[in-house]
Amino acid sequence: MTTVIAFIVALGLLIAVHEYGHYRVAVACGVKVLRFSIGFGKPLLRWRRQGSPTEFVIGALPLGGYVRMLDEREAPVDPAERHLAFNTQPLRKRAAIVAAGPLANLLLAVVLYAAVNWSGVQEPKAVLSSPVVGSLAERAGLRGGEWVTQMAAADGAPEAVRSFEHLRWQLTQAALSGEDVTLWVGRSEAEAGHPRVLPLSTLAVRDADAQLFQRIGILLPWSAPVMGEVMAGGAAEAAGLRPGDEVVAVNGRPVADAQQLRTLIRSAVGPAGQGVEQTWDLRRGGGALQVKVQPVPVEQSGVWTARVGAYIGAEPAMTLVRLGLVEGLGQAINRTWEVSWLTLKMMGRMLIGEASIKNLSGPLTIADYAGKSASLGLSSYLVFLALISISLGVLNLLPLPVLDGGHLMYYLWEGVTGRSVSDVWMERLQRGGVAILLALMGVALFNDMTRLVAG
Repeated sequence: MTTVIAFIVALGLLIAVHEYGHYRVAVACGVKVLRFSIGFGKPLLRWRRQGSPTEFVIGALPLGGYVRMLDEREAPVDPAERHLAFNTQPLRKRAAIVAAGPLANLLLAVVLYAAVNWSGVQEPKAVLSSPVVGSLAERAGLRGGEWVTQMAAADGAPEAVRSFEHLRWQLTQAALSGEDVTLWVGRSEAEAGHPRVLPLSTLAVRDADAQLFQRIGILLPWSAPVMGEVMAGGAAEAAGLRPGDEVVAVNGRPVADAQQLRTLIRSAVGPAGQGVEQTWDLRRGGGALQVKVQPVPVEQSGVWTARVGAYIGAEPAMTLVRLGLVEGLGQAINRTWEVSWLTLKMMGRMLIGEASIKNLSGPLTIADYAGKSASLGLSSYLVFLALISISLGVLNLLPLPVLDGGHLMYYLWEGVTGRSVSDVWMERLQRGGVAILLALMGVALFNDMTRLVAG
């Protein structure tokens, strides 16, 4: 139920803001708006404010919306109202009305990010877990447990690292830009730290996916190797493990943190795909004991890994990240720009085949993320809304017929040549745009179903 409600609220808000952008600018430009609709199909609710020519509607199918304006191309217009029609407006006004929808979504993202920055959000501290074996982090001399106090990309000035999420975001940006990064790490939060260089330019990154951080070697914040929830019928329960047990060693090898313990569990698979028994040394209630654990092998995408049926790791140390009025707004604008540019780059890479179309997500994935983010708290949900709002804004600005960006492309042609696109070409481009959009929706829905089946 949480997922459904969170998805409906997200969809309704983002569509309403987008259409309100068109509506507000249309009214400001002196265009008569006949209908403002959230959703398509049969109206469930309709009303009209006193003295307003606009009918406000909530439709039965909440997968979009529209603003219907007075327009001679759609229906005859009374000569007395011709100056109120959309098609009779100067080019600059028509372009402003069309661009207002996507820009409203981008503005909403700024507002949401700013609200999170001002209210503050709990995020894991920038303490590194054990690096992936053979990764850039391990080769740079990182061993886990280090505090990252500052970082700098390429030849830029060092900036303070506020949290682990902040660190991950900056690493993603640098990797996609092919820039090396310098981290200043120490054994405590107060220590200035020593520089460690991560040569991200050597990765030739195409996608910002899980494999990227496997290669970098920084996956999760540091957490103690403590047993969390133990699932019924799993290998952990069969071995007598309990929540709160601290794992000291596996097969005599000291365990530094939860990340290292997860790696040791996953590697407990023999050459024939069978589980390999392990000896765990534990601390429980101040005492020490030793248990035998038989991890269960599982095949994933042709690769064998092992599981014990338990949540591994204590909750990482958290910090409240809260920014002032000006800094919070500045960071919100900067984050909106960065995510917008990253979204454009990913779309461009998918277009030329450098990134997989599996990155496209549809309504099922969005609904799933909406529910998960809402369950994590208001701040997480607001960040989710900001990300989706940016995606909607950027998508609508693409020069694809039927989208706002396609209409802006027509207006650019009109501004350069002095004449509008012919009706014949308009119809052809609209049909092509619909076909491309349907194909993208089909791919996104297929990806959703694939994730659902795999998950």
